[in-house]
Amino acid sequence: MEEPTIQLAYALDTFYFLMSGALVMWMAAGFAMLEAGLVRAKNTAEILTKNVALFAIACIMYMLIGYGIMYPAGGNGVVPEISWTFMFMNASADNAVDAVLASDGDVYYAGLSDFFFQVVFVATAMSIVSGAVAERMKLWAFLLFAIVMTGFIYPVQGYWKWGGGFLDGLNFQDFAGSGVVHLAGASAALAGVILLGARKGKYGKDGSINAIPGANLPLATLGTFILWLGWFGFNGGSQLVVSNISDANAVAGIFVNTNMAAAGGLVFALITARLLFGKADLTMALNGALAGLVAITAEPLTPTPLAATLIGGVGGVIVVFAIVTLDKLRIDDPVGAISVHGVVGMWGLLAVPITNADAGFGAQLIGLITIFAWVFITSFIVWLLIKLIMGIRVSEEEEYEGVDVGECGLEAYPEFMGARGST
Repeated sequence: MEEPTIQLAYALDTFYFLMSGALVMWMAAGFAMLEAGLVRAKNTAEILTKNVALFAIACIMYMLIGYGIMYPAGGNGVVPEISWTFMFMNASADNAVDAVLASDGDVYYAGLSDFFFQVVFVATAMSIVSGAVAERMKLWAFLLFAIVMTGFIYPVQGYWKWGGGFLDGLNFQDFAGSGVVHLAGASAALAGVILLGARKGKYGKDGSINAIPGANLPLATLGTFILWLGWFGFNGGSQLVVSNISDANAVAGIFVNTNMAAAGGLVFALITARLLFGKADLTMALNGALAGLVAITAEPLTPTPLAATLIGGVGGVIVVFAIVTLDKLRIDDPVGAISVHGVVGMWGLLAVPITNADAGFGAQLIGLITIFAWVFITSFIVWLLIKLIMGIRVSEEEEYEGVDVGECGLEAYPEFMGARGST
């Protein structure tokens, strides 16, 4: 390639990477709005605090140690040889011009843009946890777990696949993170929920399941649309390159398949809910769209638009049954995060070989089990240690009054909270 061509391609791919990362960063707002809409009014300020704080913690921890674990100087495929150099990198030392030109196109974007793109994925995984433990977890216990999750637990399994570790060597396929991001987040959430227990009044002694409606479904719907939009950066940006015809066509296909999977998931979930409950359940429709997006994330490139719609549609059906089943198991997840990101994340991984001839079910199953086992076991240990040291659950009085007052000292809707306990 000639020098001007290399420089233009480098600039374009770096810009595309950064803009894709910005779209994924905007998903943090989507998670915040979705979760704020699906919890009760008395717990809104606390869930918003968790979402904005976890994003900041993820950025700092991934800079300090997480990025060096996930993309190390070396390693044996299981244990990385941690690199500590990234936090001291500046723009002038990032892929100097001579190095870029000498690579003849092999170095095709700025290293700092890669960090930015990866760090927003870390925050996404942690955002999954916040909704599942909503309305009864101590804020500072959650933030302490976020430090370990984003600095250590997530990067290790990220290294195993995306950092050139043993899962990558086994040809485990996970294009944009149905497993590395979504299943990982859900596995950490499940460990926390098991130790935390259900919200008061959710399950009756007679085995009954009591619905606890969210306070703001318009906000939850807005959050879903924001996530849907951000997912184009999530999946599309994972192509990494857009500066040539082949990769530009691939990005277009990824955008279309991502969109179609979301549409399929929503419609199939809505129909399933109608058949099961006799009503068009909005929350199931919203989770169906997200399930479709999670399902296609493992492989958004090889399916046709019709296949992507069906893969997302199956995810939409699965998520309805998963939410119902977890309730029967008395696993209380206020926003359905474990079902959307965990159960459907597994489906997404296992669906890869249906359209990708280079993938095998054996490798996909190994990757699935490895990610779940690592994140669940390590998270359970960390949650348990936090529980023993400082506790993870608020008092019954704080839960009744609302964690907004107990944890944050303010209310999200002060004009409407006259009868806090019943809201």
